[in-house]
Amino acid sequence: MAKKHIAVLMGGFSSERSVSLSSGRACAAAFKKEEYHVSHVDVGHDIASVLADLRPDVAFNALHGPYGEDGTIQGILEYLQIPYTHSGVLASALAMNKAQAKIIAAAAGVSVAPSCIIRRFDIGREHPIEPPYVVKPVREGSSFGVVIVKPDQLFPPQILVSSDWKYGDEVLVERYVSGRELTCAVMGNTVLDVCEIMPEQRFQFYDYNSKYTLGGSKHVCPAKISSNIYQNIKRMALIAHQALGCRGISRSDFRYDDMGDGALVWLEINTQPGMTSTSLMPEIAKVSGHSLPDLARWIVEDASCMR
Repeated sequence: MAKKHIAVLMGGFSSERSVSLSSGRACAAAFKKEEYHVSHVDVGHDIASVLADLRPDVAFNALHGPYGEDGTIQGILEYLQIPYTHSGVLASALAMNKAQAKIIAAAAGVSVAPSCIIRRFDIGREHPIEPPYVVKPVREGSSFGVVIVKPDQLFPPQILVSSDWKYGDEVLVERYVSGRELTCAVMGNTVLDVCEIMPEQRFQFYDYNSKYTLGGSKHVCPAKISSNIYQNIKRMALIAHQALGCRGISRSDFRYDDMGDGALVWLEINTQPGMTSTSLMPEIAKVSGHSLPDLARWIVEDASCMR
Protein backbone atom coordinates (compact mmCIF):
# COMPACT_ATOMS: atom_id res chain seq x y z
CA MET A 1 0.00 0.00 0.00
CA ALA A 2 1.44 3.37 -1.06
CA LYS A 3 2.23 5.92 1.62
CA LYS A 4 -0.11 8.91 1.82
CA HIS A 5 1.62 11.95 0.33
CA ILE A 6 1.35 15.04 2.53
CA ALA A 7 2.47 18.49 1.38
CA VAL A 8 3.22 20.58 4.47
CA LEU A 9 2.56 24.22 3.57
CA MET A 10 4.74 26.54 5.65
CA GLY A 11 6.57 29.86 5.62
CA GLY A 12 4.68 32.14 3.29
CA PHE A 13 5.09 35.90 3.35
CA SER A 14 3.09 37.17 6.32
CA SER A 15 4.48 38.64 9.54
CA GLU A 16 4.19 35.16 11.04
CA ARG A 17 6.53 33.46 8.56
CA SER A 18 9.04 32.30 11.20
CA VAL A 19 6.28 30.84 13.40
CA SER A 20 4.85 29.01 10.41
CA LEU A 21 8.23 27.50 9.53
CA SER A 22 8.59 26.20 13.09
CA SER A 23 5.07 24.74 13.07
CA GLY A 24 5.59 23.16 9.66
CA ARG A 25 8.88 21.53 10.56
CA ALA A 26 7.48 20.12 13.80
CA CYS A 27 4.49 18.62 12.01
CA ALA A 28 6.57 17.30 9.10
CA ALA A 29 8.81 15.49 11.59
CA ALA A 30 5.73 13.99 13.26
CA PHE A 31 4.39 12.81 9.89
CA LYS A 32 7.65 11.08 9.03
CA LYS A 33 7.36 9.10 12.28
CA GLU A 34 3.92 8.03 11.06
CA GLU A 35 5.52 6.85 7.80
CA TYR A 36 3.79 9.32 5.51
CA HIS A 37 5.53 10.59 2.38
CA VAL A 38 6.18 14.26 3.20
CA SER A 39 6.95 17.25 0.95
CA HIS A 40 8.11 20.48 2.60
CA VAL A 41 6.60 23.42 0.70
CA ASP A 42 7.78 26.95 1.50
CA VAL A 43 4.82 28.84 0.07
CA GLY A 44 5.49 31.56 -2.50
CA HIS A 45 3.43 33.28 -5.19
CA ASP A 46 3.83 30.21 -7.42
CA ILE A 47 2.09 27.91 -4.93
CA ALA A 48 -0.73 26.94 -7.32
CA SER A 49 1.67 25.60 -9.94
CA VAL A 50 3.85 23.93 -7.28
CA LEU A 51 0.88 22.05 -5.86
CA ALA A 52 -0.45 21.20 -9.32
CA ASP A 53 2.88 19.50 -10.03
CA LEU A 54 3.11 17.77 -6.63
CA ARG A 55 -0.51 16.55 -6.53
CA PRO A 56 -0.36 15.54 -2.86
CA ASP A 57 -3.07 13.44 -1.26
CA VAL A 58 -3.44 16.08 1.46
CA ALA A 59 -2.16 19.61 2.01
CA PHE A 60 -1.34 20.18 5.66
CA ASN A 61 -1.76 23.91 6.20
CA ALA A 62 0.87 25.13 8.67
CA LEU A 63 0.70 28.71 7.43
CA HIS A 64 -0.13 31.54 9.84
CA GLY A 65 -1.41 35.06 9.27
CA PRO A 66 -2.75 36.74 6.11
CA TYR A 67 -2.90 34.59 2.96
CA GLY A 68 -2.43 31.42 5.01
CA GLU A 69 -5.36 31.40 7.43
CA ASP A 70 -7.73 34.00 6.00
CA GLY A 71 -9.33 31.88 3.28
CA THR A 72 -6.84 32.73 0.51
CA ILE A 73 -4.79 29.52 0.38
CA GLN A 74 -7.95 27.59 1.20
CA GLY A 75 -9.56 28.96 -1.98
CA ILE A 76 -6.55 27.88 -4.06
CA LEU A 77 -6.72 24.39 -2.60
CA GLU A 78 -10.46 24.20 -3.31
CA TYR A 79 -9.82 25.21 -6.92
CA LEU A 80 -7.10 22.56 -7.26
CA GLN A 81 -9.38 20.01 -5.54
CA ILE A 82 -6.68 19.06 -3.04
CA PRO A 83 -8.01 17.99 0.38
CA TYR A 84 -6.60 20.27 3.07
CA THR A 85 -6.52 20.51 6.83
CA HIS A 86 -8.13 22.96 9.25
CA SER A 87 -11.04 25.27 8.45
CA GLY A 88 -12.50 26.04 5.06
CA VAL A 89 -12.65 29.30 3.10
CA LEU A 90 -15.54 31.02 4.87
CA ALA A 91 -14.69 30.02 8.44
CA SER A 92 -11.05 30.99 7.91
CA ALA A 93 -11.98 34.41 6.52
CA LEU A 94 -14.47 35.11 9.31
CA ALA A 95 -12.15 33.98 12.12
CA MET A 96 -9.26 36.05 10.76
CA ASN A 97 -11.44 39.16 10.91
CA LYS A 98 -11.64 39.77 14.66
CA ALA A 99 -14.58 42.17 14.36
CA GLN A 100 -16.73 39.81 12.27
CA ALA A 101 -15.82 36.85 14.47
CA LYS A 102 -16.97 38.76 17.56
CA ILE A 103 -20.31 39.62 15.95
CA ILE A 104 -20.99 35.99 15.06
CA ALA A 105 -19.81 34.62 18.41
CA ALA A 106 -21.88 37.16 20.36
CA ALA A 107 -24.98 36.38 18.30
CA ALA A 108 -24.51 32.70 19.22
CA GLY A 109 -24.45 33.51 22.94
CA VAL A 110 -20.74 33.95 23.63
CA SER A 111 -19.75 36.75 26.06
CA VAL A 112 -17.49 39.37 24.47
CA ALA A 113 -16.03 42.69 25.60
CA PRO A 114 -17.56 45.94 24.28
CA SER A 115 -15.66 47.16 21.22
CA CYS A 116 -15.79 49.28 18.09
CA ILE A 117 -14.05 49.45 14.73
CA ILE A 118 -12.30 52.65 13.78
CA ARG A 119 -9.96 53.82 11.07
CA ARG A 120 -6.60 54.52 12.64
CA PHE A 121 -6.34 58.02 11.13
CA ASP A 122 -9.68 58.96 12.73
CA ILE A 123 -8.51 58.38 16.30
CA GLY A 124 -6.74 61.73 16.61
CA ARG A 125 -5.97 63.01 20.12
CA GLU A 126 -9.19 61.88 21.80
CA HIS A 127 -9.66 58.40 23.22
CA PRO A 128 -12.23 56.46 21.14
CA ILE A 129 -13.48 54.81 24.36
CA GLU A 130 -12.61 55.39 28.01
CA PRO A 131 -9.29 53.79 29.01
CA PRO A 132 -8.21 51.16 29.74
CA TYR A 133 -8.68 49.59 26.33
CA VAL A 134 -6.84 47.46 23.81
CA VAL A 135 -6.15 48.33 20.18
CA LYS A 136 -5.79 45.37 17.82
CA PRO A 137 -5.30 45.08 14.07
CA VAL A 138 -8.46 43.59 12.62
CA ARG A 139 -6.63 40.95 10.55
CA GLU A 140 -3.39 39.87 12.25
CA GLY A 141 -2.26 37.07 14.52
CA SER A 142 0.47 36.33 17.10
CA SER A 143 -0.37 39.62 18.88
CA PHE A 144 1.29 41.71 16.16
CA GLY A 145 0.28 45.36 16.53
CA VAL A 146 -1.60 44.90 19.83
CA VAL A 147 -1.39 47.98 22.07
CA ILE A 148 -2.75 48.26 25.63
CA VAL A 149 -3.84 51.76 26.61
CA LYS A 150 -3.65 52.28 30.37
CA PRO A 151 -6.04 54.44 32.47
CA ASP A 152 -3.44 57.18 33.00
CA GLN A 153 -2.59 57.65 29.32
CA LEU A 154 -3.70 61.12 28.20
CA PHE A 155 -3.84 60.37 24.48
CA PRO A 156 -4.42 57.38 22.18
CA PRO A 157 -1.24 55.54 21.06
CA GLN A 158 0.41 57.64 18.40
CA ILE A 159 1.98 54.60 16.75
CA LEU A 160 -1.40 54.17 15.05
CA VAL A 161 -0.87 57.23 12.86
CA SER A 162 2.84 56.61 12.37
CA SER A 163 4.37 55.48 9.08
CA ASP A 164 5.80 52.56 11.05
CA TRP A 165 2.33 51.05 11.46
CA LYS A 166 1.96 48.17 8.98
CA TYR A 167 -1.12 46.30 10.15
CA GLY A 168 -3.89 47.88 8.09
CA ASP A 169 -6.01 51.01 8.44
CA GLU A 170 -8.88 49.45 10.40
CA VAL A 171 -8.34 48.62 14.06
CA LEU A 172 -10.48 47.02 16.73
CA VAL A 173 -10.76 49.04 19.94
CA GLU A 174 -11.89 46.81 22.79
CA ARG A 175 -12.48 47.37 26.50
CA TYR A 176 -9.56 45.96 28.46
CA VAL A 177 -10.48 43.16 30.83
CA SER A 178 -7.87 42.64 33.52
CA GLY A 179 -7.19 39.29 35.14
CA ARG A 180 -6.24 35.87 33.89
CA GLU A 181 -5.36 34.82 30.34
CA LEU A 182 -7.03 31.52 29.43
CA THR A 183 -7.30 29.46 26.28
CA CYS A 184 -9.29 26.40 25.27
CA ALA A 185 -8.82 24.02 22.34
CA VAL A 186 -11.42 22.23 20.24
CA MET A 187 -10.72 19.10 18.18
CA GLY A 188 -13.55 18.26 15.83
CA ASN A 189 -16.60 18.62 18.03
CA THR A 190 -14.74 17.64 21.19
CA VAL A 191 -13.61 20.32 23.62
CA LEU A 192 -10.17 19.68 25.10
CA ASP A 193 -8.75 21.22 28.25
CA VAL A 194 -8.49 24.84 29.40
CA CYS A 195 -5.00 26.26 29.88
CA GLU A 196 -3.91 29.37 31.78
CA ILE A 197 -1.12 31.49 30.32
CA MET A 198 1.17 33.42 32.65
CA PRO A 199 3.61 35.70 30.78
CA GLU A 200 6.92 36.38 32.51
CA GLN A 201 7.02 39.72 34.32
CA ARG A 202 9.36 41.27 31.74
CA PHE A 203 6.55 41.11 29.20
CA GLN A 204 3.63 43.54 29.43
CA PHE A 205 1.20 40.87 28.21
CA TYR A 206 1.15 37.64 26.19
CA ASP A 207 2.79 39.29 23.18
CA TYR A 208 4.82 37.80 20.32
CA ASN A 209 8.03 37.52 22.35
CA SER A 210 6.24 36.00 25.33
CA LYS A 211 4.60 33.45 23.00
CA TYR A 212 7.64 32.31 21.10
CA THR A 213 10.58 32.87 23.46
CA LEU A 214 11.52 29.71 25.32
CA GLY A 215 10.48 30.37 28.92
CA GLY A 216 8.61 33.53 27.93
CA SER A 217 5.46 32.30 29.60
CA LYS A 218 4.27 29.61 31.95
CA HIS A 219 1.37 27.38 30.93
CA VAL A 220 -0.83 25.82 33.60
CA CYS A 221 -2.87 23.04 32.07
CA PRO A 222 -5.46 22.16 33.19
CA ALA A 223 -6.08 25.70 34.47
CA LYS A 224 -6.64 26.03 38.21
CA ILE A 225 -9.99 27.79 38.13
CA SER A 226 -13.42 27.00 39.53
CA SER A 227 -15.40 24.24 37.88
CA ASN A 228 -18.18 26.53 36.69
CA ILE A 229 -15.75 28.95 34.99
CA TYR A 230 -13.87 26.00 33.47
CA GLN A 231 -17.06 24.55 32.01
CA ASN A 232 -18.27 27.94 30.81
CA ILE A 233 -15.03 28.46 28.90
CA LYS A 234 -15.34 25.03 27.30
CA ARG A 235 -18.97 25.77 26.40
CA MET A 236 -18.13 29.08 24.72
CA ALA A 237 -15.10 27.64 22.88
CA LEU A 238 -17.30 24.99 21.28
CA ILE A 239 -20.09 27.47 20.48
CA ALA A 240 -17.62 29.81 18.75
CA HIS A 241 -16.02 26.91 16.83
CA GLN A 242 -19.39 25.75 15.56
CA ALA A 243 -20.96 29.19 14.96
CA LEU A 244 -18.06 30.22 12.72
CA GLY A 245 -18.18 26.91 10.89
CA CYS A 246 -14.68 25.80 11.89
CA ARG A 247 -13.32 22.40 10.97
CA GLY A 248 -10.52 20.34 12.52
CA ILE A 249 -8.85 22.12 15.42
CA SER A 250 -9.28 25.61 16.81
CA ARG A 251 -8.23 27.49 19.93
CA SER A 252 -10.26 30.22 21.61
CA ASP A 253 -8.72 32.85 23.90
CA PHE A 254 -10.43 34.33 26.97
CA ARG A 255 -9.90 36.86 29.76
CA TYR A 256 -11.24 36.24 33.25
CA ASP A 257 -11.30 39.01 35.87
CA ASP A 258 -11.33 36.85 38.99
CA MET A 259 -10.18 39.68 41.28
CA GLY A 260 -12.63 42.31 40.06
CA ASP A 261 -16.14 42.10 38.65
CA GLY A 262 -15.82 38.44 37.60
CA ALA A 263 -16.05 39.26 33.89
CA LEU A 264 -15.32 36.34 31.56
CA VAL A 265 -15.01 37.30 27.89
CA TRP A 266 -14.11 35.50 24.67
CA LEU A 267 -11.44 37.41 22.74
CA GLU A 268 -10.89 35.57 19.46
CA ILE A 269 -10.51 32.20 17.77
CA ASN A 270 -7.46 30.79 16.04
CA THR A 271 -8.31 28.33 13.26
CA GLN A 272 -4.68 27.28 12.77
CA PRO A 273 -3.03 27.21 16.19
CA GLY A 274 0.76 27.09 16.31
CA MET A 275 2.43 23.70 16.55
CA THR A 276 5.88 24.82 17.73
CA SER A 277 7.75 23.62 20.83
CA THR A 278 6.28 26.55 22.82
CA SER A 279 2.78 26.40 21.31
CA LEU A 280 -0.36 25.88 23.35
CA MET A 281 -2.28 23.50 21.10
CA PRO A 282 0.13 20.53 21.36
CA GLU A 283 0.43 21.09 25.11
CA ILE A 284 -3.33 21.14 25.64
CA ALA A 285 -3.76 18.11 23.40
CA LYS A 286 -1.11 16.21 25.36
CA VAL A 287 -2.92 16.88 28.65
CA SER A 288 -6.09 15.66 26.96
CA GLY A 289 -4.36 12.42 25.94
CA HIS A 290 -3.14 13.20 22.40
CA SER A 291 0.58 13.19 21.54
CA LEU A 292 1.83 15.48 18.75
CA PRO A 293 2.05 12.58 16.24
CA ASP A 294 -1.47 11.49 17.24
CA LEU A 295 -2.78 15.05 16.88
CA ALA A 296 -1.07 15.56 13.52
CA ARG A 297 -2.41 12.25 12.21
CA TRP A 298 -5.94 13.12 13.34
CA ILE A 299 -5.75 16.50 11.58
CA VAL A 300 -4.61 14.83 8.34
CA GLU A 301 -7.37 12.22 8.45
CA ASP A 302 -9.90 15.01 9.04
CA ALA A 303 -8.80 16.88 5.88
CA SER A 304 -11.25 17.50 3.05
CA CYS A 305 -12.25 19.98 0.39
CA MET A 306 -14.94 22.32 1.63
CA ARG A 307 -15.93 25.96 1.39
